[in-house]
Amino acid sequence: MSPPEQPQPKLVKRIVCLANSRKLSGRCIVGREIVNDSPGAWIRPVSAREHQEVSWEERHYEDGSDPSVLDVVAVPLLEPRPHQFQQENWLLDPTFYWRKTGRMDWAGLQDFVEPEGPLWVNGQHTGRGLNDRISMKDAERLRSSLRLVRINSLTIDVSCPGAAFGNPKRRLQGQFQFPGVWYHLRVTDPVYERRFLALPDGQHRLGESCLAISLGEPFEGYAYKLIAAIIERSETGKA
Repeated sequence: MSPPEQPQPKLVKRIVCLANSRKLSGRCIVGREIVNDSPGAWIRPVSAREHQEVSWEERHYEDGSDPSVLDVVAVPLLEPRPHQFQQENWLLDPTFYWRKTGRMDWAGLQDFVEPEGPLWVNGQHTGRGLNDRISMKDAERLRSSLRLVRINSLTIDVSCPGAAFGNPKRRLQGQFQFPGVWYHLRVTDPVYERRFLALPDGQHRLGESCLAISLGEPFEGYAYKLIAAIIERSETGKA
């Protein structure tokens, strides 16, 4: 007797993972679809919860490991779930494992880097940031919330901005030019947070890198630009 046929996901998209960043109690996973070995559309798998963060249970591989940046991943999905400027959202299928099918190197990643230009709307800043937020009035006119850019250098600033107000938590901010415009954006890449929060406060310079930039969910009337992932050329092991 033949074994019973295993259920299959309704829809699977193959993406290169370009961020696995912090979001509330879960993660925000983003990537670009690979179609016939060429770059396709951006995809942000989201959950059915209010803030759409993705839990470990919903995103891990069958062996229990977490998707890493530059993994090529087969992601089971149910349907598009565009929301405001986050048009890239897709509702994930939580009943199936994600499956790693390969890895991308630095050379292959360059096909996914997008043309130079402003990161959506500039000119709006927080107290410690620069060009790091967009009013919801402006954001509501946008139809994208993800970019992959290549920069020559990146400065990581480790500080405790809330110390004077009784908040002891430290955080990372990335400072870079693209192209010729300065940005100071908060970093939500957990790999780099672990690496640099172990160091004293101060500035640390990185070389040529690709950055996955995401517009986060609205907060108090603004959408904030975040460095969701840092991909250093020197760390990829490929020229």
